[in-house]
Amino acid sequence: MADTRTPALRPRDEQEAAQMVAAAAAGGRTLAVTGAGSKRALGRPAAADAALDLSALTGVTLYEPEELVLSARCGTPLADIEDMLSARGQMLAFEPMDPGPVLGGPARAGTLGGAFAVNLSGPRRLSAGSLRDHALGVRAVSGRGEVFKAGGRVVKNVTGYDLPRLLAGAFGTLGVATEITLKVLPRPETECTLLVPGLSPARAAQAMSAAMGAPCEVSGAAHLPAPVAARLPGLQGSGAVALRLEGVEPSVRARRETLARALAPFGPPETLASEPSAALWRAVRDALPFASGGARPLWRISTAPMAGPPLAARVKASFDPVGVLNPRRMHEDW
Repeated sequence: MADTRTPALRPRDEQEAAQMVAAAAAGGRTLAVTGAGSKRALGRPAAADAALDLSALTGVTLYEPEELVLSARCGTPLADIEDMLSARGQMLAFEPMDPGPVLGGPARAGTLGGAFAVNLSGPRRLSAGSLRDHALGVRAVSGRGEVFKAGGRVVKNVTGYDLPRLLAGAFGTLGVATEITLKVLPRPETECTLLVPGLSPARAAQAMSAAMGAPCEVSGAAHLPAPVAARLPGLQGSGAVALRLEGVEPSVRARRETLARALAPFGPPETLASEPSAALWRAVRDALPFASGGARPLWRISTAPMAGPPLAARVKASFDPVGVLNPRRMHEDW
């Protein structure tokens, strides 16, 4: 992401963005692509000669609720898109994270282009996939300043290389996305969350594995240790495994009973109703227990599910008693 001290170029439309990229390429200058800057703290600051600020490229260019498809320019605020979809009973199924609070920025400030650039998706990713899986088409500018488009407005539209999926998560390094077409889905009628309290990390991983192996279509799974749970709504400071079910009410009720039976060896589960469940998963999605206004470093580590507890134990063992990372202890342990 671009450093805040980097001079910015602010194109007013796609063609002007292409001209700026072409001029930079001809002059041997580098550009860092940015929008609202809500994800600027992710990774290292880009060492670029200038920032290409796409925040002026806004607006929904296509929305067909009956066809479950939406196109918008990359600078369109994600909050505006989500509000528009919610009014029609629809959603972005990949549950995009709002990184503002945890990275020290304002809430609901991100853009569609920023979400596309980092492919950062929420808890529903395990059942619905990531943003990349919902990208149908893209308009973009190449590194030579050429405007191109890939994909289309339907799911089966790719012959050859799937460029929308390639560009998603590339942080703008493979092309400057100017307009993105996404598949949208109906919002679930209701939801609930089953909580299994008091499990060790190893038992929690086993409980989540049992839940995912049951025919219940779990759409969110998390182990929330007591220190984390204390900063989350609905948990009253008690650590727990949380498992979300979504859909129409009769289906959710039947799957809840099936899931409760699968979890019986780990203890009797408690149930959070629809509204408290939604509040809990918004907080999990946005990593709110770790929000420090950007004052502390934040790591995101991906690993196999059953490898999580031993990995977390090794990370914890690398810290001194006062909570400071000790490089020597990490080197010796790893």
